Amino acid sequence: MTGLAVKPLPRPHFAPCTITFGRRIDSVRWLRPSHRFSDYLLPGFIDLQVNGAYGIDVMAASAADLVEFSHCLAHDGTTSWMPTVLTATLDRIERADAVISEAMKAQAAGTRTSRSHNTNGAAILGMHLEGPFISPHRLGAHPPLNLVPAGEALERILRLRSLRMITLAPELDGALEAIRRLAARGVTVALGHSDATYDQALAAIAASATAVTHTFNAMRLFHHREPGLAGAALTHPKLYPAVIADGVHVHPAAVSLVCLSPNAYLVSDRVAPAGMTASASATTFGGLAGKAGVIGGAVRLANGTLAGATASILDGTRLLARDSLIDATTIPRLTSGAAAELLGLSDRGRLQPRAQADLLLLDRDLRLKAVFVRGRDID
Repeated sequence: MTGLAVKPLPRPHFAPCTITFGRRIDSVRWLRPSHRFSDYLLPGFIDLQVNGAYGIDVMAASAADLVEFSHCLAHDGTTSWMPTVLTATLDRIERADAVISEAMKAQAAGTRTSRSHNTNGAAILGMHLEGPFISPHRLGAHPPLNLVPAGEALERILRLRSLRMITLAPELDGALEAIRRLAARGVTVALGHSDATYDQALAAIAASATAVTHTFNAMRLFHHREPGLAGAALTHPKLYPAVIADGVHVHPAAVSLVCLSPNAYLVSDRVAPAGMTASASATTFGGLAGKAGVIGGAVRLANGTLAGATASILDGTRLLARDSLIDATTIPRLTSGAAAELLGLSDRGRLQPRAQADLLLLDRDLRLKAVFVRGRDID
């Protein structure tokens, strides 16, 4: 059992506490305000959109790669994550599904792989499939392999073993019935890469869609007479809007606007070139035909199209906190609490007894000092 005396961010007045934990949190004891500690404690970050980093591309990775990548992510403060698969042929999506399923099985069994020497990494929660049911008008960096969510394509997607979340465009033919069927199977449906109107977004919510993928990016622009999907993300109480807080994909002021939603959560949307040196950052990823490289703090295709981020959730949190664009008490909700709630994960994303001991220790400048995954300090 481990004990820490810290100042946790979730309490409104940053009340100090002592916390004891093994694999799960055993107790949290709040202390008198006269106690002073310089470190902060947060639940481990939950990142629901990760395409890759450090030269590892989720769609080209082996199961061993994903287990090793999970360990890398933990060093960035992420303790649970979703490997994100982009629009591709159904055969390629099914191959990625098999790899993710194998990696999840290896993690659950604590199996060391040929590449990974350490299984104490971020938990793989399942696949986030970003496509192929997206708008041809809002592809972003996705290849033009988009499909209608019906028929054989939908049936094959419904059979994916690791599928936990899917991003689709609700205005497509058959989308509302697909949303209902996916939700009935326990898949979280997010709206994104979409040209949907506000009313089309409302219809998707009524059909059981619950999230929005990278709000503002790859969707109809907000207009005061036609708010579109972005307007629904900002205002609808049943939607959980995700936002990329790297300072490039969305202006920090607009990120703070999304964060006014009590359901908002941060995603990294990192891709394989993230974390690489400038000389090694040009690479193909996600099945995209073009080269991608780090330009101006984000990853772009050769034609300048944004193709992913380089910043981690911790980087984005520091950016928002530095510019005082968010109330610090909302950080735990933005980085783990809302994502856990969206997925129905009652065992993480909170500091309370019986929750999984995925914990981050940070200094006053929100720099990582220690990461605990299931109660174990990562090496």
